[in-house]
Amino acid sequence: MLSLMLASENMAFSIALVLMLMIALLEGIAALFGAGVSSALDSLLPESDISPHAEVGQIDTDTALSRFLGWLRIGEVPLLMLLVVFLLSFGLLGLLLQGMLHSMLGVLAPGWLAVPVVLALSLPLVRLGGGVLQAIMPRDETSAVSEDSLIGRIAVITLGTARVGYPAEAKVRDQHGYSHYVQLEPDNAADEFNQGNEVLLLSRQGAVYKAILNPNPHLSEQR
Repeated sequence: MLSLMLASENMAFSIALVLMLMIALLEGIAALFGAGVSSALDSLLPESDISPHAEVGQIDTDTALSRFLGWLRIGEVPLLMLLVVFLLSFGLLGLLLQGMLHSMLGVLAPGWLAVPVVLALSLPLVRLGGGVLQAIMPRDETSAVSEDSLIGRIAVITLGTARVGYPAEAKVRDQHGYSHYVQLEPDNAADEFNQGNEVLLLSRQGAVYKAILNPNPHLSEQR
């Protein structure tokens, strides 16, 4: 098993599993101090360029990306959890398929071929895992409400740096006091939101909310 993990063709899968274990370890250590490792993982997460909806009948790759992120349950489950599910699925599935191939044919698929195939097969597992997490999460972490009902509420940036065209994850509480994780970006092109900033949700375009910095210190997200 060790030789399979250390094979050059499987390096991407082994790295994914090691990274997943490192995240779990760091999160556990950080929890002892009342902190988190989300900011340390910002550089590991790709930024998504998501734009408003296109006109009916017009093919818009940004809108397709927005729908794809929604399909992956981004916004329904904390992004850090989905990242761990992806790394676990990608790593284990890659090693499993390579092990089966080696046992049957005595060879390993080259990395340039195996990685994209396993990546494509891992995405449905991420969606499935996200659905399981959403179902078992405490009710103060998720609740079904209208997406537009969150407009006008205060959110707190939890992961990433939000710029126009590059959304970040934020947590917002609905009228029932339940938390939701949404993707948002500044309404003003000159603004930039960092982790911990409180912002006011102004509107929603597809899966992405537009926001401004909290203009009233008396308004805050109820924790």
